[in-house]
Amino acid sequence: MKRIFAASVLIALLVIGVMAKNQRWTGYVSDAKCGAKVDAACAKKCIEAGEKVVFVNDGDKSVVAVANPDALKAFAGQHVLVEGKMENKTLTVTKATPYEAKKLVPSTY
Repeated sequence: MKRIFAASVLIALLVIGVMAKNQRWTGYVSDAKCGAKVDAACAKKCIEAGEKVVFVNDGDKSVVAVANPDALKAFAGQHVLVEGKMENKTLTVTKATPYEAKKLVPSTY
């Protein structure tokens, strides 16, 4: 009975891991050479020249490798909202869209 319960728990955990939802991050698309020093014109030029695409996370300014760089090439140097999965410090992108942070409007009081 204990073995059946343990096997059921293990299967449930595996299913949950497989069904995990994508996560979301905001940040900039850069090239490996410039990293966190994002410059739109430079990023476009370097990526077109073959430099690796990286994602610079807004949250902690970390530079993250991208498993599928073609998903972000069109956004070189741009601020984006990225959906995907992070495994072994590498981001696999499932969706990317331009991102504009909401601008705070001063109070009129």
